[in-house]
Amino acid sequence: MPELTPEDSLRLNVMLANNIQAVRIDTNAMTVYGLSPKGTATVKLHPSGRNEQYLRSVREVLAGFALGSPGGYPVYLQRWTRMGQARDRGLDKLLLLGEPEAITSVAYSNGLTDELARRAWWAMPVPDHARRMLERECVIQGEMGKVLSDYLVDYLPFETSAHLVIDTIRILLQPGLVSEETRLSLWRKGMADNAYFVGFLDKQPDALPEQRDARPDFAQYDEKLVALAAQHNMYAKYLQRILSGPGQTFFHYYDEVLRYPADKDVVLVLLNALDKYFTQLRQQHPCSGTTMEEVIATTENYMADPQKDSALTQLMQTVPELHAEIRAMLALSCVDVDIATPIMSQTTASGTLMRKKLEPVTLPMMQLNAVLMAREFSATTSRRRPRGE
Repeated sequence: MPELTPEDSLRLNVMLANNIQAVRIDTNAMTVYGLSPKGTATVKLHPSGRNEQYLRSVREVLAGFALGSPGGYPVYLQRWTRMGQARDRGLDKLLLLGEPEAITSVAYSNGLTDELARRAWWAMPVPDHARRMLERECVIQGEMGKVLSDYLVDYLPFETSAHLVIDTIRILLQPGLVSEETRLSLWRKGMADNAYFVGFLDKQPDALPEQRDARPDFAQYDEKLVALAAQHNMYAKYLQRILSGPGQTFFHYYDEVLRYPADKDVVLVLLNALDKYFTQLRQQHPCSGTTMEEVIATTENYMADPQKDSALTQLMQTVPELHAEIRAMLALSCVDVDIATPIMSQTTASGTLMRKKLEPVTLPMMQLNAVLMAREFSATTSRRRPRGE
């Protein structure tokens, strides 16, 4: 392995002696950058051999300075890097190694601080680091919260993965990160790419932008449902939630995406969002069945026996006209990712072919959605195609 030239060795050591906070290596330009309180220091390398081997010697110098060992970033830590399990102490030292994996380890660490986030972002400003660092409350509330969120908003149009779009939206919707104007702008991008809608449905189901009206007959039942809900009737509470403006908004846009999911990631998050929406109701009654037909049959059998559930019987007796809505609500509350797993596990399809294969799940769900929104059911798919189709 080639030794550093005297000039490079001197300049590196001078740089490291000046309270360096982080190190970044540009392997193409063969340049080492150091972040200090006074700004950025630069050392242009003059390789005496092959670039790769020379850079290894540079990293040995950095590791010797930061960790007291020339071995570089500890190999055993690389397994933990993306699990956020890097040790919390000494994270500042990892930022001096010039190793991408070491920087990632800091970005994922539970011990991250706003100051460490600033240094890690300088060292390696990539979208995934921004997302992971914004999962820490100290970063959200610190100076880096706006820096990282602004970056993600600007970068979103360049994301090619629906999964990353959804993940980014969920991160950005945390309180205090984006303005209402930006939030509304992100929401409206869902008109062209419904992955944006999925992030909102998952993160803010009861506070979606551009709220729709309550169901036309909401006022007719609202008082009765509120009275039952006050008696801790969870069925009434959920039915009132669904018929209200926020509930109708949720199911309207849920139906929009359900008709045209782009890929498996969208389907899985969409089903998870519904599962989360009905978390409390799901605990009130039995759910079973591996197909939508079985789930609906289980629901009908449960509703047919008035002795099984006094709260449910009370609701059906109070608003007998909403029997179909109660059935739809209970059936949908039993839906989660497991209902689609047998289909998804047997295909690698996406787009139109995937949607065709998922029809045994999605069509019954759309029929139930139509009941909750008092609409005539139509299997005609929306023209709002996902991006890239």
